Amino acid sequence: MELKRHGDLGSDAGAVSGEVRAVLDLLGAASDLVLVIGPDRVVESVVANPQSGLAGLAVGWEGRPLQSLFAEDSWAKLSARLDQPDGGPAMELNHAGPIQYEFPVRYTLRSWQGKVLMMGRDLRPLAEVQQQLVLAHRAIGRDHEAQRELETRYRVLMEENSFPLMIVSETTGRIVDLNSSAARLLGAARNDLLNAPVAQEFDGRRRGELIESLSRNATSDATSYLDLTVRRTAQRVKINAKLFRAARDRLLLCRIGLSESAQSQESDRSLMLQNLFEKGTDAIVFLDGNGTIKAANEAFLNLTDSHSQSVVIDRAFSDFLSRGAVDLKVLLDNVKRLGHLRHYRTRLNTDYMGEVSVELSASLFQDRGKQIIAIVARDSVLKDSIVWPSAPGAENEGLRNVMRLVGYSTLKEIVDETTEIIEKMCIEAALEMSGNNRAAAAELLSLSRQSLYVKLRKFGILNKESSDQA
Repeated sequence: MELKRHGDLGSDAGAVSGEVRAVLDLLGAASDLVLVIGPDRVVESVVANPQSGLAGLAVGWEGRPLQSLFAEDSWAKLSARLDQPDGGPAMELNHAGPIQYEFPVRYTLRSWQGKVLMMGRDLRPLAEVQQQLVLAHRAIGRDHEAQRELETRYRVLMEENSFPLMIVSETTGRIVDLNSSAARLLGAARNDLLNAPVAQEFDGRRRGELIESLSRNATSDATSYLDLTVRRTAQRVKINAKLFRAARDRLLLCRIGLSESAQSQESDRSLMLQNLFEKGTDAIVFLDGNGTIKAANEAFLNLTDSHSQSVVIDRAFSDFLSRGAVDLKVLLDNVKRLGHLRHYRTRLNTDYMGEVSVELSASLFQDRGKQIIAIVARDSVLKDSIVWPSAPGAENEGLRNVMRLVGYSTLKEIVDETTEIIEKMCIEAALEMSGNNRAAAAELLSLSRQSLYVKLRKFGILNKESSDQA
């Protein structure tokens, strides 16, 4: 291998010069670039391996100050090592100057005959690979974002489409995907239906027979439907399928609709429910999962003295509750945990600074993947809405007046002027109002849970509950 060499190290005779050349040739063969630096930090000799492509870049380096060959930050690192070159790790430095473009070299420094040898390995191929990796990573990131965007659009289209849609693999006969409308029509949660055999969701159909029928329907020129019966709900439905390919699989896009008889029944039911909502004597209001009113009937407007729907819709239901956020939190927590709530007694504020005692019932359901809470409010009299605990003196009207303060004043304010009997009655009333939910009862009484438990033990209510459960 022929090495390009500049200069000579020797002031000695030819034998010494020959030895030096041999050493430099050996180092040049093992490295891509070798620099010999004199005590005055001037480049005395350069040996470049022609296969590295650095020979052309190193022309004119001999006799130049070493500092002029490196970028500023690289020279700061290198100058600190030149006084003690041995024993340190390899250094990655960037060559730069008025003529050469910037390129990286990894140098190993060693002292030799009062000089410094810098043996370098060209890092340009590695830098190019790293740059390609960065570009590839960015491309993957862009592809990932584009994929996420497409998936989001696909999911929005599926869920916002009120028509029940289901995708079935013709190869496996399993459900690949479906929207919430289809899941409700099949009578199961979406996650339970994914990857399930589609044939098991319909009565009287074997897997092969159903897939074959769907495939014939999908390839038929005429618009036709398969009449099927849903296994879980016994509801009659009709299915129309379209065939398409994706990911090397043949898929069937199935549109599920109610049969004519089921549509007629559904229409009659919807009309009756609409009439109940609009003309019913009980106040009905629908909330979203955060407690914001989304719909209210005329009876609710009458109950709260609201003059129109515009002053009710999109308001927080807590605005109408006498205990505000406390009532709403108890209501939402219980209905989300149990799915329903009955006989919750409270007071509603009217638009003219009045209050009306009510009994609330609530139910939780899903609408297009969102939580909706339906509340029915019935006007009642407070003394009839609570079955007061029997206790000595409970017939006394003064005690009843004290009991009406539960939930509207703190327990400390109540018991300061009453006896332990009244305190016990208040706790029992709060437990009954909250459906024996101790956390809610503590909020109604403005107590911590720990304080409530202490009082429950004090009055023997915990023991009583244990014996009742036994």
